[in-house]
Amino acid sequence: MSVSQPVVTSPSAVARVGSRWYFVVTIATVGLFAWVPFVHAAMRLGRKSLYARAVVFGAAAAVMSTLMSLSPKDAAGKTVGTAGNVLTSVAVVLGLAVVAVACVQQAKLRREILRHVPGERLDGPDPALAAALAARERRAEARKLVASDPLIARDLGIGRPDLPRNYDDGGLVDLNNAPAAVIASVCGLDPATAAGIVEIRTAAGGFSAVDDVFTTVPVNAWDRLRDRAVVLPG
Repeated sequence: MSVSQPVVTSPSAVARVGSRWYFVVTIATVGLFAWVPFVHAAMRLGRKSLYARAVVFGAAAAVMSTLMSLSPKDAAGKTVGTAGNVLTSVAVVLGLAVVAVACVQQAKLRREILRHVPGERLDGPDPALAAALAARERRAEARKLVASDPLIARDLGIGRPDLPRNYDDGGLVDLNNAPAAVIASVCGLDPATAAGIVEIRTAAGGFSAVDDVFTTVPVNAWDRLRDRAVVLPG
C-alpha cells in the first residue's frame, strides 16, 4: 500500500496567495479602501512615494463617500430623485475607475513584493552607498592623475581639502603637503600620529610613497591610508 506524501506549499506560493488580498480589498469595497494596499506596499518596500499614491486613492475614496452621502434617500435608504441618481452614478463610475487603476498598479507592486529580499531597496541603490562608491571612483581617477601628471594634480589641489579648489578628488589627502590636522581628519588618525607624520616628512624632505609612513602609524590605519592618502612633490 502506497503512502501519500504530504503536500508542502512553498513560501513563495503562500506569498502569492496571501498577497492577493490587495485585489480583494480594492474590488470588494469598490475602491473605497484601495489606498490600504499601497500603505502596506510602502512599508514592505521602503518606498515613500507609495504613501503619496495612497493619499491620492484615499482622496478619491473621500470624494466617493461625499457623493454618496449627498445623494437624497428615502426612509428605506434608497436613492431618490434625479440629483440622487446622478450623484450615485458619478460615485459608482469613479469607484470603478479607481478599482481599475489601483488593480493595475497593485499587480506590479505585488510582483515586486514577491521578489523582495528583506533589507533590499527596490527604489534604487541606497543614497549613502551610491555616494561612497562614486567617491571611490573619483579617488581612483585622481590617483591616476597624480601618477601620470603630478604638476596638474597639484594645480587642481588634489589631496588638499584645506585649500580653495574646484576639483573633487573623492576625499584624498596629500601626505607631503597637507597640514597635520587635515591628515588626521581624512585618515582617521589621532593628532599626535598626524603630527609625527609631518615631523618625519620635514626631516626626510618628503615621502616618495604612502607606504613610507607605515612605520609611524598603527597597523589598523594602513587600509585607510592606502584608500585616502597620496604623495605629491612639495
